[in-house]
Amino acid sequence: MTVPTDRFSATASDPATAAEPRRLAAIDLGSNSFHLLVANYQDDRLQVVARLGEKVQLAAGLDEDGVLREDAMTRALDCLARFAPFLEGIARRDLRVVGTNALRDARNSQALIERAEALLGHRIEIIAGREEARLIYLGAAHAVAEDGRRLIVDIGGGSTEFIIGEHFEPLALESLRMGCVTFTRRFFDDGEISEKRMRRAELAALSELANIQRPYQRLGWSDPVGSSGTIKAAAAVIAAAGQGPEGVITRDGLANLRRQLIKCKQLDRVDLPGLKADRSRIFPAGIAILGAIFEAFDLEQMRYADGALREGVLYDMVGRHSPEDSRFKTLDGLARNYRVDARQAENVAATAQALCEQVREAWALDDDEVRFLDWASRLHEIGLAISHSQFHRHGAYLLEHSDLAGFSRPEQRLLAFLVRAHRRKFPVKEWQALPASEQRSHARLARLLRLAVLINHSRPEQPPGVPRLDADGEALHLTLAPQEDPALLLNDLEQEVDYQAAAGFTLTLSRD
Repeated sequence: MTVPTDRFSATASDPATAAEPRRLAAIDLGSNSFHLLVANYQDDRLQVVARLGEKVQLAAGLDEDGVLREDAMTRALDCLARFAPFLEGIARRDLRVVGTNALRDARNSQALIERAEALLGHRIEIIAGREEARLIYLGAAHAVAEDGRRLIVDIGGGSTEFIIGEHFEPLALESLRMGCVTFTRRFFDDGEISEKRMRRAELAALSELANIQRPYQRLGWSDPVGSSGTIKAAAAVIAAAGQGPEGVITRDGLANLRRQLIKCKQLDRVDLPGLKADRSRIFPAGIAILGAIFEAFDLEQMRYADGALREGVLYDMVGRHSPEDSRFKTLDGLARNYRVDARQAENVAATAQALCEQVREAWALDDDEVRFLDWASRLHEIGLAISHSQFHRHGAYLLEHSDLAGFSRPEQRLLAFLVRAHRRKFPVKEWQALPASEQRSHARLARLLRLAVLINHSRPEQPPGVPRLDADGEALHLTLAPQEDPALLLNDLEQEVDYQAAAGFTLTLSRD
């Protein structure tokens, strides 16, 4: 992996590698199934302690308006309640809970997230499609472990991910809106299976694949690999029928399987050797998608690899807060691509950290919050690449809507909010639209960043002296040193007092 530059790197407060095994856990809130993986990590290897999976079919619980129904939420919460005992004793930094397509699509996903977070006592992160693809590749690449360029395919309940990569580095990432649960609702909703319905589903998948077919074929691969439930089930059924070696899907075996499914005529009658009963109703849709993938990429075979999103989450978690943290490379690329003024970014970051240290205990700021304040400080001027006017808004848009490898949607939302809030009027409307659990911490970080930017308003060559900052509850008091020339700074700070007061915050000023 690429070692980050000095601008974005691990901090001194990051945990060191322990001699004892590190207990890690990941929960994958998929559109079809929820999965829990608990493992010990030592000597660059994962040793599985517990592996659980349940069919929740979250995507099937979305109504026509994209609202998640209460029965689907109940299934999800009941499943997480059964997972919860396996998380006891696992450190907060060693657990990640990630949501995928169904939670990305659900208009009321926050309602489920808040209830699930209360149940687990841990934050839930919705990840973007390409970030899901990156993590899937990381998990599958560790499972395969051979050299060479490979195509990884993961058919999920609501989306299908496609990745081309070498070693542990992805070269192309894509997430397409087609999955075995959503295609079941779309093409087999009344339970009937026919040649016409299968072909309609295949054509819909081919239409989605048309966007990536040529660029992926130009990039090329030598080893097509599939992961997760649909591909695992297809390989098992084909092997049971004697149509191919174990763990391998052949073109002829897939064609024969398709014919068998059409002969079943009804989803309720799908009962094939090697197929688990809880997958039978969504299996034809999954096979239609898989058949389209074979057709679009002209594949002769695909082998199954036992490594996917949850394994990728664990391996990614091991690298977090270390020089291998993928987020460092992402942030450094942003700063370079948008030509952020490195000296000004460094000065603002240094001032923000100095202010933060003075109130960190009073405000109980944790390591992650301190880290995101540092990153936002270094990217606060990213929007200048678009326009000087309203550049804080442009910067926030870039950070919220770009595909940022290594970042979940809540993490991108935090970076975007801090950049949006770093100047001019405090964005009360955007702040109040945040989940209630995030509002206080996000406002605190934004207020520290605003002060750091003002103290560096004159764009000095070196970081300026940092005034004393005290916190009493949410009220801040800034004390300027007597040797400082207060004219410009005082004018800016007096305006800031008014901005913060208008948002309901107290900031007072004095001089020693």
